[in-house]
Amino acid sequence: MSRKLEGKIALVTGGNSGIGLATAKRFVTEGAKVIITGRRKENLDAAVKEIGADATAIRADASRIEDIEKVVAEINKQYGRIDVLFVNAGGGEFATIDQVTEEHFDKTFNTNVKGLFFTVQKALPLIPAGGTIVLNASIVSVKGMPAFGVYSATKAAVRSFARTWTNELKDRQIRVNVVSPGPIDTPAVDGLVADAEQAKQLKAALVSQVPLGRIGTPDEIAKAVVFLASDDSSFVAGVELFVDGGMVQV
Repeated sequence: MSRKLEGKIALVTGGNSGIGLATAKRFVTEGAKVIITGRRKENLDAAVKEIGADATAIRADASRIEDIEKVVAEINKQYGRIDVLFVNAGGGEFATIDQVTEEHFDKTFNTNVKGLFFTVQKALPLIPAGGTIVLNASIVSVKGMPAFGVYSATKAAVRSFARTWTNELKDRQIRVNVVSPGPIDTPAVDGLVADAEQAKQLKAALVSQVPLGRIGTPDEIAKAVVFLASDDSSFVAGVELFVDGGMVQV
């Protein structure tokens, strides 16, 4: 049985936990060699051990252009190309409009928008014809969640980039798509609140809005990313694929 990403070189930013880690594992299972990035060396080392021999890690802060350039230069040196780019690194914090500070605003946009933009820009010279780019957004690109306005705006920007880049890169036959998760059981969700009890309450509130009656798993997002990254989606370009249990669909 052929594997969907056999022989491909894939870069997963923020690949040391959650959706990024699950996707890196899926990519390897489907035959790719995977490079993951993240800020913490100990987390990267643990992730590489979990993913297996076809994974390597480069320590990098997704919001820093010099780090992005370092990652691309290292991949160019090792492999000379990037067939699949999954721009996953990002994050957010709850803050209502009156609570948002300049620091909060800049931190969120620097990682989720600036970092994403320049990751794609710097990686493009290594992406061959037929390559694929998948951007990680969120259901909040279209859903107004209270106290999540800045984060939501960054994810709307991600969706907008996919539309523009689909047209800009069409002559190179590079497909750009977006995966937009609903509530997923990841460390990032737990980190939105102060303690385990609040995390439990947050997840219960989210589940109440999901028609399928549960939150999703990182691997369920990873399988959708594999679809968008592989030839299974060869006639899919510029879409936002919601993987949300129906949360924003009905």
